[in-house]
Amino acid sequence: MSTAGSSHNPRPVSSNTTYALAAVAVVLIGLIVFAVYKWSAEPPPATRNDGYGPVREAAVQVSVTPEGVIRLGRPDATETVDIFEDPICPACGAMETAYGQELAQKIDEGKLAVNYHLVTFLDPQSKSKDYSTRATAANLCVAQAGSGPTYSKFHETLFTKKQPAEGGSDLSNPALATIATESGAPESVAACINNSTQSEAAKAAAAKNLADLDARTGNKSATPSIYDGTTKINWQDENWVVNLAP
Repeated sequence: MSTAGSSHNPRPVSSNTTYALAAVAVVLIGLIVFAVYKWSAEPPPATRNDGYGPVREAAVQVSVTPEGVIRLGRPDATETVDIFEDPICPACGAMETAYGQELAQKIDEGKLAVNYHLVTFLDPQSKSKDYSTRATAANLCVAQAGSGPTYSKFHETLFTKKQPAEGGSDLSNPALATIATESGAPESVAACINNSTQSEAAKAAAAKNLADLDARTGNKSATPSIYDGTTKINWQDENWVVNLAP
């Protein structure tokens, strides 16, 4: 086909421009590869207090605030920390694996209480597309039964031993209910989970928790995020727990 009648004659890009663009692309690719390598090459934090397990003292209580925040600790705990987590967040699992047992000991000793703020923005990354919400509802069911050691064991199991991978298969409500009963929860808690009793409460709590986290971070929310009051804690500092609660 002839192009003689065409009035459009695109200006060719100069060879210098071409080389410059190619150089920028190479640099960008190199930075991306380096970042991926650095992330994958960094070893996960070592497990602290390995062998202690979840909370074990009967004096430790668990309760749910009207906003849906789950508090785990003795009533007279000397320090309180706020932890924002999504049940399917892999970094949350890494944090819990590394520091969960150390936190449990500090909770047992009355040196620390934890406010768990569960969020659900990773629902789309689960196979069921609602795992984070269902897991949050299950946490509420277990917490409302009032046993600190039972809730601690359930929470630990969900974030470490049984945490689903993003995009992989996740846990059904019956599976969540089984973990609850194996953690020591009564059959009424299993029914609460199986019947999705706390589903709407979980959605409301997650929305409030995310709004709280957004306000703290300037709408740059990420999990896990840990706060001592208004001070954000670097959870990758291996001494953050003992620094917070000696």
